[in-house]
Amino acid sequence: MGGNIAGAFGRDFADATTSLIDTLCGSLESKSALIVKMGAIGDVIMTLPAVRLLYERGFEIHWVCGRDLQPLLECYPWMVLIPVNERAILKGTPFEQGRAITGLWSRLALRKWDVCATLYNDFRYRILTLPVRARHKIALSKRSRCTTVLMGRSYADEFARILLGTADGCRPQSIEPLKPGRLPPSPLPVKIAERRVAIVPGGATNLHSQQTLRRWPVESYVSLAMALRKRNWEVVLLGGSDDAWVRPFFDLNEVNDWIGTLSIPEVISVCNTCDAVVSHDTGPLHLAGVSNASLVGIFGPTNPGSFLPRRPGVVGIWGGEHYACRPCYDGRSFAACASAGCMREVSPDLVMHHLLRLIDAKSRGISEPWKVIFAPTAKCASNAARI
Repeated sequence: MGGNIAGAFGRDFADATTSLIDTLCGSLESKSALIVKMGAIGDVIMTLPAVRLLYERGFEIHWVCGRDLQPLLECYPWMVLIPVNERAILKGTPFEQGRAITGLWSRLALRKWDVCATLYNDFRYRILTLPVRARHKIALSKRSRCTTVLMGRSYADEFARILLGTADGCRPQSIEPLKPGRLPPSPLPVKIAERRVAIVPGGATNLHSQQTLRRWPVESYVSLAMALRKRNWEVVLLGGSDDAWVRPFFDLNEVNDWIGTLSIPEVISVCNTCDAVVSHDTGPLHLAGVSNASLVGIFGPTNPGSFLPRRPGVVGIWGGEHYACRPCYDGRSFAACASAGCMREVSPDLVMHHLLRLIDAKSRGISEPWKVIFAPTAKCASNAARI
């Protein structure tokens, strides 16, 4: 866990001879990199493989992170963390913002860096590194292809391309999620049922915005839970403290409720005890992505090509194939949609079908490559049934 990323995957990046980073800093005996990425859980997890590649090039890594995600990054012991109050910086009063920003400046201005990477398009984050002295500064920007995250591509791959300054050529293999080097023990008791499946009916909320269009309907999660319980399998509910609203939809005598009780690292540990996890595009999807569990991800307004963890044992189901408006996520916000029809097209039966396939393959020692499948529309399903 947390081993050499270049030796296992990402060779297209690791073996690149045209890397701008190597050109600028390759001859230095000691190299340091400052990473600014606070963001949501998924954003941070998708950034980790790129930063690991930088570390394996001999860079000492210092990461400016939000305090909420500090426990997650502490699971990767090869970096030095610089925690800040992201809420104060983005949502605080002018006094709170000024105090938080100047406090960070005082810590960053004391040394010189070889690379400073602010992995945001939002200009506000660039203010954080104004006093930073660096040989090479990187920031996301749509002004150049070299600094633009291209939509539809894996964000993990794009962060690596931008951070390393690698030429945008043919790369047949994607970077896998980077598993933690250390984790706390799972608080769940030893599994008694034949199978344990975790589901994530809430989420899709972060400091930046409420993104409920990404949610698979809670009623669909309830139907899936009932189908799993009919097999006498254990069902675990995962989510944060803001997800308590989902509890009344479930028979709590039939599910194992851990909503709002786990730290972020503990969520990964719990996923490691599960046979599989089912989640829409939200933070726990990415936490499950760095676990050993099989994973079914459900997508609609966001593109699974960008956000699905690309590792064996993962299936992304993308609803709304014939919707002209899909995907509607532009990297910042969603369309003003009241129906989320693309998500409703993904049926519990379809999720169950792919869940069973993944669990069966894993039980037989078969490594299923990641893939994205399209949820059939009601009309297509009806035609298929007649055939």
